[in-house]
Amino acid sequence: QVRVVESGGGLVQPGGSLRLSCVVSEFTLRNNAIGWFRQAPGKEREAIECVEGRGFLHTYVDSGRDRDRFLIAINNADNTASLEIRDVTPEDTAKYYCAAASACRRDGAGYPYWGQGTQVTVSS
Repeated sequence: QVRVVESGGGLVQPGGSLRLSCVVSEFTLRNNAIGWFRQAPGKEREAIECVEGRGFLHTYVDSGRDRDRFLIAINNADNTASLEIRDVTPEDTAKYYCAAASACRRDGAGYPYWGQGTQVTVSS
């Protein structure tokens, strides 16, 4: 049974950084893809970035500033992924999800395997 588990969320001050981690079991990331999503209260879920096991990166955030703040990485050796978020603002407050699929896509419906999410709260 495929299992996806996120960790690393918490309370962070504006301007700070954090790194979220994702561990995937029974699904080899080397041959597939892993994506990060987030959902803020009262908002729709949005795609952030996705990386294929071969290393191809897909960025889904729209603004140039956000493209520079998010950094996804994949570690095929231990079947994990991470998302680094830099220079956080209160607008980054959301539940962050890691999801696995056969290929990267913006639509979360294309990811069959999801974690429970990890909460990130940005506040001073």
